[in-house]
Formats: sequence, C-alpha cells, structure tokens
Amino acid sequence: GLIFYDTKVTVMNRVLNATVQRTADHAAPEITLDPLEIVGGEIRSSENSYFCQAARQLGCVPSSQLCVKLASGGDPTYAFNIRFTGEEVHGTSGSFRHFLWQVCKELQSSSLSLLLLCPSSAVNKNKGKYILTPSPITYAEEQLLHFFGQLLGIAIRADVPLPLDLLPSFWKTLVGEPLDPDMDLQEADILTYNYVKKFENISDETELEALCAEIASQHLATESPDCPNKPCCKFTYLSLTGEEVELCPRGRHIPVGWENKDVYAAAIRSLRMRELQTPECMTAVRAGLGSIIPLQLLTTLTPLEMELRTCGLPYINLEFLKAHTMYQVGLMETDQHIEFFWSALEMFTQEELCKFIKFACNQERIPFTCPCKDGGPDTAHVPPYPMKIAPPDGAAGT
Repeated sequence: GLIFYDTKVTVMNRVLNATVQRTADHAAPEITLDPLEIVGGEIRSSENSYFCQAARQLGCVPSSQLCVKLASGGDPTYAFNIRFTGEEVHGTSGSFRHFLWQVCKELQSSSLSLLLLCPSSAVNKNKGKYILTPSPITYAEEQLLHFFGQLLGIAIRADVPLPLDLLPSFWKTLVGEPLDPDMDLQEADILTYNYVKKFENISDETELEALCAEIASQHLATESPDCPNKPCCKFTYLSLTGEEVELCPRGRHIPVGWENKDVYAAAIRSLRMRELQTPECMTAVRAGLGSIIPLQLLTTLTPLEMELRTCGLPYINLEFLKAHTMYQVGLMETDQHIEFFWSALEMFTQEELCKFIKFACNQERIPFTCPCKDGGPDTAHVPPYPMKIAPPDGAAGT
C-alpha cells in the first residue's frame, strides 16, 4: 500500500519482459475457431464455445510458448494467433481481441458453468458481478479453470483489458489476501448476511421463536421434535449452488435452540466464506496464471490493482482517448469534422462509448495506462492506441 500503482506497473512490465520464453525465431501457436459453432449468439453446447474450442487446442501447447513480450508498437506479438474458419482476416490483432471479448461473454453467460452470478445480484446489489462456482470439480473442469487462469495472464501480457465483472472477493483470493467475513459476505450474498445477523442479534428466546416461525413460513424450517407445533430450524443451509448442506454431522436432526443459535450463525458464515474462497477452483486458476506470469508479482498488488491490470476500467475516459489520438497529415484538432467527432462522442452514454470502442478496435475496454503518457512518440503506444482519424470523405454538406 506504500508504492504508487504506476511504480508497480513499471516493475511488473520489466519482470514480464525479462520472463519472455518464446523468442522471435519461434512461430506463434495458431488455433482455428469455427464461428458457425456459435452462430446467432446461441451456443448450443459448451463444447462449441470459443472458450472450450481454444482450451482443447491450446491444451497441447507448452505454456512457455504463450509467454511473450509485452504488446507494443504497430503489430504486437500475441500469445497465439487465431484463424476463423472461412474468414479472411488481415493481421492478427483484431481477431485476437475479438476472441478475448467473445470468451468473456461466454464465461458470463449460462453456456459455461465456471462462473456464478453472485446471489446479491438478485436484489440489485453488485448487479451483474460473478464469482467462481463453488463445487467439487471434475478433471475436465480443472483443465478449464487452468485455461481461465492462463487467459488472465495472456491478457496482462497483451495489455488487452478483459470485460469481466468479478466480485472483489475473487481478486482478494487470487492475490492471497484474507476475506473479510462481514464485508465480503455482504457483497456476495446480502440475503444470507441479513439472515445470519438476525440470529446473532436475537436478545431472548421469544424473539428466536418468532424468527423460526417467520422462517417456517418461508419453508426453511420444520417442526420441533419436542413440541410438534413449535417451528424450528435445523443445522442445514442452502449452498450457493442451491443444494441443502448439513452444517455439522447429522445436522438435519439437530434443531437450532437458544443455546446453539450462535454456533448455527457462525456455521452458515463459515460455509459461505469457504464457498467464496473455493480453494480447489482457485488453485487451478492460480496454476494457470502462474504458467504465464510469475506469481510473485501478485504479492505487490492490491486486489483492486490486480483487477485494474487485468480488466481495466469499465468506463471510457474521453480525455485520455483524446490524448492518444493521432490526426492524419494535414489535419488539425480545430478542423470542423474533428470538432464534430469529439462533440458527438461527448453526447454518448458510457454504454454507447463502449460500443464505439468495440467498433473501432474490437475490444470494449481500453488500457488506461500508456507509457507515452500524453500521446508522445508512436513507438511507446500500447495497442490499440493511438486512435487515428482520417480526413472527411467529401468536402460538401454538413
């Protein structure tokens, strides 16, 4: 927390360039994707997704081949090249960026089950934010999580921000920071947080009975074995994936009473914290990330800085974009069509700006760090900068 982010980025970039493993005399691995498999935006099965098509083909490529120098200049080096069946694409940049954009859409959709919409989303808190799906994983899922980790590293080396919306708890666990049992639970699952708080704040047995009756009316409780008409809760709770879980051995048969209500609340809290940390899944993601970038780098970054480096900012800063725009020979910033252009963009909403950026360079988010700072020499630009503006098509008309 004592080092400026820019300083960390400088060190990180030097380390990344010093750990390049694929040299210029090695051809980039190439994968072939079939766009027809995902035609119409509806993926019929997860195997057809770009994510799974790429994971299968890159599964047999040594990870050292994906460790390239940081992208810079006009035609940057990327971890792999992409060919789309039946499409003629010039250059490697556009298709690589489009691939990363498409893969993030797939990860945050129902076609792949690696990420789960956080429960707080349902009540409009952290809407559209995801967490890793907490469940025992098969060997195939472990391979996909490993590839997901590799993609995070590949995006960092390529400086293409991924349009991923993951909860802070994901980034905390990734960089090895402990989760806050209060704040992180509230962020991820506010309903469970409120439920636990109710049990923690009860002051007498009458209140406990009333709470159990309220829960019983929502079908979460059963009758107490001692008093058949008195509702009570058992030591079970629903997991994030919707299964009923016993919070202790024989939990289904243990009623919640005055003497063990705090144990019950603590057990629910620790169930959720385990699910948010999801050690099995995170180990696979970190292993994938570590095959592309040295994991020691993560020890200097805060969770927010790691997210910024991997996913950039979800909004477009027009001033920054202006500073990294070049005008073709003979054009000036004061030319009428240039002024029209910027004033039009200033009227755009953030959503429209993201669409404009996607149209202009095939990625929705743009890096907000660039070594040339205020649009210095072309060589220092990070792709997709600089943006270039040409003369108007014709002189007549408005």
